[in-house]
Amino acid sequence: MNSHLTVPTSPFRGQKFIAVVAMLFGALTLFSAGNVLFGSMASQAWAGNYVGFVVWFNFLAGAAYILAAIGLWQGTLWAARLSGLIAIATAGVALGFAFVVLLGTPFEMRTIGALVLRFTFWAVIAVVATRAVKRG
Repeated sequence: MNSHLTVPTSPFRGQKFIAVVAMLFGALTLFSAGNVLFGSMASQAWAGNYVGFVVWFNFLAGAAYILAAIGLWQGTLWAARLSGLIAIATAGVALGFAFVVLLGTPFEMRTIGALVLRFTFWAVIAVVATRAVKRG
């Protein structure tokens, strides 16, 4: 068996809690982005001046959040790496978002806060989980 994919012998403090939060975050992200993309006109109107590629990224990332949550629950290295990839991808989307905003695309201020929250959440998880798995 590949040792880099196994569960660590000593889970990090709060591992299960973080996995549950990540799972809820993923489910809520899928729901909210899915509502904007596939929901009623009222859902789209509530979203306001959303930027399409950001909503699509959030929808697809929601599935990655859930996958990462499962791996985090188990304490796997791949979940720690996926968390880092999610953070990096979120930063890339944030840069793209900043670019289109600078070009004059209408946007909602809450998108900035959401991107900062998502990046920070996954970057912290990636660092904590990677350290824990390597120690374990």
